[in-house]
Amino acid sequence: MVRAAVLPAVGAPLEITDIELPDPGPGRVRVRLAAAGVCHSDLSLSNGTMRVPVPAVLGHEGAGTVVAVGDEVGHLRVGDSVVLNWAPSCGRCHACSLGEVWLCANALNGAAEVHARTADGTDLHPGLNVAAFAEETVVPASCVLPLPDGIPLTDAALLGCAVLTGYGAVHHAARVREGETVAVFGVGGVGLATLQAARIAGASKIVAVDVSPEKEELARAAGATDYVVASDSTAREIRGLTGKQGVDVAVECVGRATTIRAAWDATRRGGRTTVVGIGGKDQQVTFNALEIFHWGRTLSGCVYGNSNPAEDLPVLAEHVRTGRLDLGALVTERIALDGIPAAFENMLAGKGGRALVVF
Repeated sequence: MVRAAVLPAVGAPLEITDIELPDPGPGRVRVRLAAAGVCHSDLSLSNGTMRVPVPAVLGHEGAGTVVAVGDEVGHLRVGDSVVLNWAPSCGRCHACSLGEVWLCANALNGAAEVHARTADGTDLHPGLNVAAFAEETVVPASCVLPLPDGIPLTDAALLGCAVLTGYGAVHHAARVREGETVAVFGVGGVGLATLQAARIAGASKIVAVDVSPEKEELARAAGATDYVVASDSTAREIRGLTGKQGVDVAVECVGRATTIRAAWDATRRGGRTTVVGIGGKDQQVTFNALEIFHWGRTLSGCVYGNSNPAEDLPVLAEHVRTGRLDLGALVTERIALDGIPAAFENMLAGKGGRALVVF
C-alpha cells in the first residue's frame, strides 16, 4: 500500500488515501517517486476540461528510482534514476511513421487500464498514464526514461512535462532563431521554462506577459527583458516595445481565447504564434479572412512541445549541467501530497510558478 492523490470523479475534490499497487508484470517497472510537479493539465483533468477514465490517480510530471522490474525489460535496472514519460509513442501509428511522435494516436491508451485499487477494492486508472501523485507507481517500461548523469533527481521531475513543453515550443514548434524577438503569455511553470528556452535560443528581446504583477521578478530571472501586466492594451504595449512591429514569435501558455487572440495581435506581420495552453471547447477564437491574408502570420498548436522525449532529454540535461537551464528556478513551492488541492487553487488564481510535490 502507498499513499496517493485520487480523483474519485470529475469535479470532485482529490482524496489522499492508500492504494494497492500490483507487482510489475512483463514489460513494466515500479518506480519510487522522488518528486512530482503539479501541472495545469492535472487541474484540467480534475475539472473535466480534459477527459480520462475515473476514478484515477493524477500526476504526470515525475522522477524517481526504479525499485522493481518485470520480465521483458532490458534497458532498466533496480536503482536506476528515471524520468516518467506520460506520452510514450507506439512507433506504429501514422504520426509515428512521420516522425511526429508527440502526436502518437496511441500515446494515452494506458489511461484506460486498471492501474491500482483502493483499500476497498475500487479500480483506479492512471490519469495520464503514469499516476505520479503517489509515493510509488507501476508503469510500462515505455513510460520510463533513464535520467542522464549530473541532474538532481527531485528537480528532474520538471523535465517530464514543463521543461520539455516550454523548450520544445521554442526550439521545435516556433523554431526561434538567434536575434528574434519573443513574447511569452503566462508565467507559470511552462511559461517560465519557455522564457528560459527563449534565452537559450538567443532571442534579442523576451517579453513576459501575465495577469499578476508579482511574477515580474520570476520572469526576469528566467530571461525576460521586459514585463507586461496583461490588459486590453497588451498587444499594443508589445508592439511599442518592438518598434511598432510586434514580436517575431508569440508563445501562448494559458489556453484562453482572449490570450490567444492577444498573442496573435502582438506578433509582427509574417510572424509565428504558437499555442501551448490547453483551453476548453468553450474558448472560441475568431479571425476575419482579410486579416489572415494581410498579416501573413502563422498560428499553430503545440503538443508536448512537439518533442521526442528520448532525444530531447539528453539535450536538456546538458543545458542543466552547463547552467544554461535552471530547473530549480521554475519551482516556487515545495509541498506534500496533501498540498495539491491548494496548489490547484493557486493555479486558478494565477499565483506562483511550479508547485513540486516532494516525497
